Amino acid sequence: MITAPQLRAARSLLGIDQKTFATLAGVSLPTVQRMEASDGNVRGNIDTLIKVVEALDKAGIELIGDGARSDTGGRGVRLKNSEAL
Repeated sequence: MITAPQLRAARSLLGIDQKTFATLAGVSLPTVQRMEASDGNVRGNIDTLIKVVEALDKAGIELIGDGARSDTGGRGVRLKNSEAL
């Protein structure tokens, strides 16, 4: 699963706007806008979600789930406590 904050943060780390990311992922701009505006986990068609996650992976983004470790090294960002927002 990917959350809306993860998607926004990943795009920010890449330094690209929503339109550029939509092109990279092969989805429409309104789809990216809707995904980033959602609460919690991003919802959508499974094919679209796969395209988005694969585009992030190809761009060098590692998605880290709750409580998961990142053993591949490199710098990263993680939200410690979502209730802090």
